[in-house]
Amino acid sequence: MRNFFIRTKSYRLGVCNNISASSKYLKKITGLLIIALFCNVTVNAQQAVTSDIKTSKAVMDGFMDKRFGMFIHWGPVTLRGTEIGWSRGEEVPTQEYDNLYKEFNPVLFDAEAWVKTAKDAGMKYVTITAKHHDGFCLWPTDFSNYNIMNSPFKRDVVDELAKACKKYGIAFCVYFTVADWHDADYSKKTPESMKVFVSRMENELKEIITRYKPYMLWFDGNWEEQWKLEHGAEVYKFIKSLDKDVIVNNRLGKGDHYSFSSASVGDYLTPEQKIGDLNMNDPWESCITICNQWAWKPNDKMKSLKECIQTLVKTAGGNGNLLFNVGPMMDGRIEARQTERLKEMGDWLNKYGASIYGTKGGPYKPNSAYAATRKGNIVYLHVFERIADKLVLPALGNAAIKKAYFLDGDKVSFVQSKNSQIEINLPAVLPNKVSSVIVLELDKNAEELAVIK
Repeated sequence: MRNFFIRTKSYRLGVCNNISASSKYLKKITGLLIIALFCNVTVNAQQAVTSDIKTSKAVMDGFMDKRFGMFIHWGPVTLRGTEIGWSRGEEVPTQEYDNLYKEFNPVLFDAEAWVKTAKDAGMKYVTITAKHHDGFCLWPTDFSNYNIMNSPFKRDVVDELAKACKKYGIAFCVYFTVADWHDADYSKKTPESMKVFVSRMENELKEIITRYKPYMLWFDGNWEEQWKLEHGAEVYKFIKSLDKDVIVNNRLGKGDHYSFSSASVGDYLTPEQKIGDLNMNDPWESCITICNQWAWKPNDKMKSLKECIQTLVKTAGGNGNLLFNVGPMMDGRIEARQTERLKEMGDWLNKYGASIYGTKGGPYKPNSAYAATRKGNIVYLHVFERIADKLVLPALGNAAIKKAYFLDGDKVSFVQSKNSQIEINLPAVLPNKVSSVIVLELDKNAEELAVIK
């Protein structure tokens, strides 16, 4: 603001040659200053609101310890096999898309089967698209007729999932869009219509929070112009008035999904379809699909077990969580091949889970050959492939390795020179073909080591 005053003063002295012109100019400048000051106060007020009621570090630490969750994109669009929300008015004409719910009757939906699939995969939380950008609600809301109870199915999907998660000890989470392309008030894009829309949105969120007690709310759609920063701040404050501990992702405000800024509202970062960068300061979660499309698509290409495991490991190695997406079919089942792939991930985690859950990322930055996690005085070194007889690593600062062994027991020999490098001798065949875990026991707390780049 200081430079702004200097420039306007200079302009006024050099250009305004009479009192009348100066008066008009000053009125204009005064108006601009009022707008600028208002915007600045608004942003600062929003920052104050969110910082005062921000989710506690203890709650966030518990969330980050979970490391692995299931994302579920599902709704009437599965009848066409196109992308949820985004295919509305594109691959599927709008009128047709908006009436698919009249045919939606997934009689083989079994909430416990979904949650059991997540449990067997080693996942610790489940996030369901209760409301995507198409506006269809998977719960019986009192604030929109466009909901599951007006489909032939007539069952509360959100409630059944919440109960199944509670039964199996899985944290239940809800995806909720702030971009509702079906809602007339949202589409008008006026301040008045958005006020009505936000009020309705808060009523729907109150239903979700009070009925289903979600552990986390995953928002999306905040990039559209009619959704303003003040809307996000208001909704965040409203959520916290209902449940101070519910976690909120960073897509409720504006700004980048990959970093925090003055425009951010929420608790953690959300890289999409990519593994986030090593970040020891900000909590983050990568959302990535097991196939290509978020919603179910016939014969969609599925990721290999190697790609799935290494995606999880590299995410944990970067100090983040992985929210891994499945798209159940039109009849309510998760495809058998997806269930089998997730079970294979669970089998790997049954053996190597200690190197993932409750760990910190680093100190090494993940790469194509290896990634590392750490807990206490241990560094878990995940080796993806045997490129040579020795794996050469930078030294671990002033920490020394006391002993090394594979997580399944076999001893590993090594040579270390302080402040130089570490040479780890690898066997002719690694014990696991997608990610073998070597335990490095140190003489110091590994969590206190600086990141090695």
